[in-house]
Amino acid sequence: MNKTILTLLAVVLLFNCSTAQKVTETQAIDKTQIKASMIDALEWQEAHPIIALAPTDWTNGAYYTGVVRAHKATKDMMYMAALKNQGYWNNWNTLDRVHHADDVAISYSYLYIDMTDRRKNFVDLEPTKKFLDAHLYEDDNWKAGTDKSKYGRTILWWWCDALFMAPPVLNLYAKHTNQPKYLDDMHKFYMETYNQLYDEEERLFARDMRFVWTGSEKDSKEPNGKKVFWSRGNGWVIAGLALILDDMPADYKHRPFYEKLYKDMAAKMLEIQPEDGLWRTSLLSPESYNHGEVSGSGFHTFALAWGINNGLLDKKHKPAVIKAWNAIAKCQHDDGRVGWVQNIGAFPEPASADSWQNFGTGAFLMAGSEILNLD
Repeated sequence: MNKTILTLLAVVLLFNCSTAQKVTETQAIDKTQIKASMIDALEWQEAHPIIALAPTDWTNGAYYTGVVRAHKATKDMMYMAALKNQGYWNNWNTLDRVHHADDVAISYSYLYIDMTDRRKNFVDLEPTKKFLDAHLYEDDNWKAGTDKSKYGRTILWWWCDALFMAPPVLNLYAKHTNQPKYLDDMHKFYMETYNQLYDEEERLFARDMRFVWTGSEKDSKEPNGKKVFWSRGNGWVIAGLALILDDMPADYKHRPFYEKLYKDMAAKMLEIQPEDGLWRTSLLSPESYNHGEVSGSGFHTFALAWGINNGLLDKKHKPAVIKAWNAIAKCQHDDGRVGWVQNIGAFPEPASADSWQNFGTGAFLMAGSEILNLD
C-alpha cells in the first residue's frame, strides 16, 4: 500500500472521530451493527492484551466489567468464554494490595460468572472474600489518616476512581452471598469519599484532594479559570453508581442517597455534553483538549442509558445518549480497536485516534450494552 493511500486512510479515520465530532448526529441506532461492533472490540482486545501491573489489575477489572455487561445484554457466549478463560488463568485471584480498591475490581467478573454460569464450584471466591475482609476490616495507613500527602490519603477510597473499583464488587458480593454487612460497610466508606471529593455546586467529583478548591490562590485551575474535573474520573463514579444501583436492593435504607447522587450527576453530564456528543477530557474546560475522548464518554453513555432503561432518567434524553453512542462508534477502527482513549492518568490529558487501552474497550462495551436495551 503506497504512502498516498495510507495518508488518505489516516485522514478518513481522523475525520470520522475528530473533525466529524463537530457534527451533531442523533440518527436511530442499528442494534445488529452495535452487536457486531462490540464483538469486534472484544476479539481485538482479547488478541491484544495490555495491563498496567498484572492480569488481575484494575485495567483488566474495568475491561472485564465491560465484558460482563455485554454478556448480560446479549447472552452471546463469546463474552462468557472470555470471562471464564481469564478467571481460570488468573486462578480467581485479586491483585495483592488489599488496602487498594483497584486490586479487587477484577472480582466483579468472578462474581458474575459464579452467579450466571451453571457449573458448580468452577469459580473460587475465597480470594475475593479474603481481599474484601482485609480491605474493610484490617488497619492500614490510609484508614488511620497518617498519610498527610497532598493527595488526601486520609480515607480508604481517597481518589474518585475507587468508587468504580471496589463498591460495585462489595455490593454484588453482599447480594450474591446474602451478607448485607458488606453493603453497609461499602456505604460507610463511600460516604467518606463523597464528603471529601464531591463538589455539590458543580455536581462533580474531584479526582483527589489536589483538585478540591479551598479558596486559596494555589487551588488547581484550568486555563479558563474553572475547576479541574476529569472526564474519566467522573465516568468512573457515575458508571459505578449505575452498577451499584443495578444490584442494590430496592428497599435498602441508603438507596435514596445513591439515586439522588446519580440523578444529580446525570443532569450535570447532560448539561455539559458537547454538541457532537463526546465529552472532553476536561469537563469544564473543553477547549483545553478540543476533541472527544472515549473512555470517559463510554462510561457516561453507559450510565445515562442505564438511567433511561431503569426509570431514573427521563426518556426525553434518549437522543442525547444515542448521539453520544454514535460518536463513540466512529472512534472504533475497522479492525475493532477502540481509539481516542486517554492513557492511564489522574487528570485531563489528550487522546488520539491511535491511543487505546483495555479499560477504553470496557467502557465501549458497557456503553453498547445499555444502548442495546433502549426501546
